[in-house]
Amino acid sequence: MPTSAAAAPKNWAGNITFAPARVHRPAAVGELQEIVAGAERVRALGTGHSFNRVADTEGDLVRLDGLPHRFEPDPASATVTVAAGMRYAEVAGLLHAEGFALANLASLPHISVAGACATGTHGSGDTQQSLAGAVAALDIVGPGGEIRRLSREEDADRLLGAAVSLGALGVVVGVTLDIEPAYEVAQWVYTGLPLDALADGFGELFSAAYSVSVFTDWREEGMVWLKRRTDREGPGHPGDRWLGARRAVRPHHPVPGMPPEYCTRQGGVPGPWHERLPHFRPDFTPSRGEELQSELLLPRDAAAEASRALRGLGDRIAPVLQVSEVRTVAADGPWLSPAHGRDSVAFHFTWLPDAVAVLPVIAEVEAALTPLGARPHWGKLTAADPRTLPHRYGRAEDFRRLMRECDPAGVFRNAFLDGLWPTG
Repeated sequence: MPTSAAAAPKNWAGNITFAPARVHRPAAVGELQEIVAGAERVRALGTGHSFNRVADTEGDLVRLDGLPHRFEPDPASATVTVAAGMRYAEVAGLLHAEGFALANLASLPHISVAGACATGTHGSGDTQQSLAGAVAALDIVGPGGEIRRLSREEDADRLLGAAVSLGALGVVVGVTLDIEPAYEVAQWVYTGLPLDALADGFGELFSAAYSVSVFTDWREEGMVWLKRRTDREGPGHPGDRWLGARRAVRPHHPVPGMPPEYCTRQGGVPGPWHERLPHFRPDFTPSRGEELQSELLLPRDAAAEASRALRGLGDRIAPVLQVSEVRTVAADGPWLSPAHGRDSVAFHFTWLPDAVAVLPVIAEVEAALTPLGARPHWGKLTAADPRTLPHRYGRAEDFRRLMRECDPAGVFRNAFLDGLWPTG
């Protein structure tokens, strides 16, 4: 049954209060189909981890966490099909129990599979694509309530258009992901990285492990997290001192002052992939919770120049920052993935929960990095004119045509999409 607008949910960080006319939490896919078929405007909400209004609507907001769980591994095709609203933590645990794994995970496993893919969310690794790069098929409820399936076998190009869809093509109810045999990962932390090494030693830093993150405030120094696959790289570390940094002898949290117990096991102890690739454990609040976030993805070859530019802004960034993270993402194929067509470096910012103080600094950061080819993460804050963002993607017009084809009446449109692709 729908609830009133007075009971409208907030997003995970609490900076967005959704403003729908009605909120629904269907308990079955058939119920969802009826809601969509009867709606003039409808949007889907996963775990609400976006920091902007990408999921908002003035019409019907549909929560996906009430739908039945679906977990269908297919070893023959090396895929698993899951319910769209399931969280990565749940999917990963079920997969591991069956002896399988995903190639990568985001820094927090609390997010829904469909929502993460739809906004271009990613993990880290020179050879690892965004999470949407693993999408092998989608089951989507269209504007008339019908379910259509897009798959690599039947329509590979359109699937690339739908994998990062911003919710514009319909309500995703099933996601098929690539899987592989389970593996173990050992995680090491290094502290005191000189910021010169982040720019001058970028290649050595980010090729040192399967997944690498550098945390910094852009004013003093950095902290490196190395996640090594034991089946490919062994569990060892580069040494007690490396690139001017020191191997940590105690656990750390990326955000200063937060308990390290919230984070996945460090110290080089090998463990299951899903208990090491994320930074945060699923049974604790990830990051800090009270925060704002922005993120920019740039061509990898701009990494050193971008790092120097951010260091030059360190005195502006640090006072309103909780922590910044640098990661790499391999080039992928989804049309609207911020890593589409280019090996990328991602500069992520976890800010204090003070929009008045933070937004001007986001604007300064984007002014410095946009000329280097920056693409904002679709689910985070940006100061950019939304009309300029599609122009940063070579297949944005193809996506506009796909929207018109899949949703000619604009049932799934909202103010966020209208800002990107104005109607009329």
